[in-house]
Amino acid sequence: MRQTLIVMLKEPRPGRVKTRLGRDIGAVAAAWWFRHQSNALIRRLRDPRWRIVLSVAPDVAGQASRCWPPDLERMPQGHGDIGQRMVRALRRVPVGRVCLVGGDIPGMTRTHVARAFTRLGASDVVFGPAVDGGFWLIGVRHGRQVPPALFQGVRWSGPHTLADSVGSVAGSRVAQVDRLADVDRGEDLRTASHFDHDGDGGSC
Repeated sequence: MRQTLIVMLKEPRPGRVKTRLGRDIGAVAAAWWFRHQSNALIRRLRDPRWRIVLSVAPDVAGQASRCWPPDLERMPQGHGDIGQRMVRALRRVPVGRVCLVGGDIPGMTRTHVARAFTRLGASDVVFGPAVDGGFWLIGVRHGRQVPPALFQGVRWSGPHTLADSVGSVAGSRVAQVDRLADVDRGEDLRTASHFDHDGDGGSC
């Protein structure tokens, strides 16, 4: 069965990525962290059980960027809020199970992703809960069958994000998998094992 893993990424330029983290540790350090974290994550997630597609922003610069492996397919995120961009990405994969993750989850492994794909065997939608009340993964059984109300009315970047997202797919069979931590603020780095700033300016 064909399975696709979408990784949502912003080009790691100071002031354009991880802005909340940048307010705590500085824009250059935040861009440096995301650059190295996202590449480490992509390396860990490569697996013959699924193909990886990068959903990138900005649309033009992201597709031309040298920051990520050149062998991976890329697609532009397009306009709209984060929910609209995620729905668009999911719908662009018309065949097979599809999961979408962000690039800022240091603890994510192939085992976590494989578990999410497996749960889609008996569920329509799967979420990976995040420690802060959001989620690190959203998956659907089929890109053409994304619930029409997915992410409508969601309060983003807060403690209600996961609950609102689950509520937006009422009537669907929903599963949840492992609870992981993302990195949005400086304090989150205390539990992230990949932050070791070496003075790099954040360029690719």
